[in-house]
Amino acid sequence: MTPEPLALPAAAPARIGLSPTALERLGKALQSEVVRGRLPGAVALIARRGRVGYFESFGVRDPVTGAPMSNDTLFRLYSMTKPITSVGAMLLWEEGKFLLGDDIARYLPELADLKVARLMDPNSSEAAIELVPAARPITILDLLRHTSGITYEFRGRGPVHRMYSSARIQSRSQSNAAQVASLGKLPLLHQPGIQWEYGRSTDVIGRLIEVLSGETLGAFFERRILGPLGMVDTAFHVQPRDHARLAEAFAKDPDTGDAVQLQRVRDPPMLESGGGGLVSTAGDYARFLQMLLNGGTLDGARLLSRKTVELMTADHLGSMTGAPDLLLPGYGFGLGVAVRLHAGIASTPGSIGEYFWGGLAGTTFWVDPKEQLFAILLIQAPGQREYYAALFRDLVYASIAD
Repeated sequence: MTPEPLALPAAAPARIGLSPTALERLGKALQSEVVRGRLPGAVALIARRGRVGYFESFGVRDPVTGAPMSNDTLFRLYSMTKPITSVGAMLLWEEGKFLLGDDIARYLPELADLKVARLMDPNSSEAAIELVPAARPITILDLLRHTSGITYEFRGRGPVHRMYSSARIQSRSQSNAAQVASLGKLPLLHQPGIQWEYGRSTDVIGRLIEVLSGETLGAFFERRILGPLGMVDTAFHVQPRDHARLAEAFAKDPDTGDAVQLQRVRDPPMLESGGGGLVSTAGDYARFLQMLLNGGTLDGARLLSRKTVELMTADHLGSMTGAPDLLLPGYGFGLGVAVRLHAGIASTPGSIGEYFWGGLAGTTFWVDPKEQLFAILLIQAPGQREYYAALFRDLVYASIAD
């Protein structure tokens, strides 16, 4: 476990209020999971008070070759892309390019006059639907907080999910514009603004960024976010020179025996998915999170106003609920991140105002402004992601000594 150069200043754990003994326990816990064969490998990073106090790698980067994990390993972020896309949208919002309450069809006319699927007989096994007009347009706020009615094809087996799959809405062989055009022909799962439903809303935000900026999403990210923050290893695909640095999963899930298939990221995709397409390292993502924790600035580069970060990390759901497997008890949702509302209720520790999100393959992060802390765990183990996200959080908070 040879540390790579840090992307942020480093400090001895005790100097930033972290217990070296507790961090040793955390490392042993992750290493034991590697030894048990439930994880191929992992990278863990913890920062507090502006300094990285823990940055370690475990296991192997590639179970086939046995190449050891290292701190500069590249991981498929999947939905940890969403906070970056949301920041991109808010950069344009700060320029007055749109209002959060704007109808998305004002900028993406393909999404005008949408229909909503309604079950004709909820008690019938046939699940027949009728299409009814949307009661109101989808707003940009709806997209950022996942109350648009747009879903993911893998989030259920109902008629709408099947229609998404038949339309190959997930295909990476289409442009962002083509994907949004396809979404405009599909019904919503529910009326806009009434329920939190996780889905391809952030992909639509990615297309909105393209239309308003006149650039591809990747080019916009590089110019406005990745370049200014020094995130040199973050992109929608991995360059050939870096293929050996890419983390891979086990061929089969160690718990179920099912085949595991991750995104193909060695070649440039047509679809630059704002909801789940980026590849990055722990060091790069740490710079993004430190920017948020700093109130929108890092190393002299200001991306966002402090008040914009506060808006993004406030709850925007109120009494709305939905998808309890993802929107955990005690949490609401902001603009791109889940937000903790209670010191209790959730089964993991944290602080009111802490915000987080994760990715399908097991990557996870959270930021705790009260503790001036953020932590990142990067793995490529889809079936084990919920367990390790909770384990990592428990052990990080157990390391806080003052």
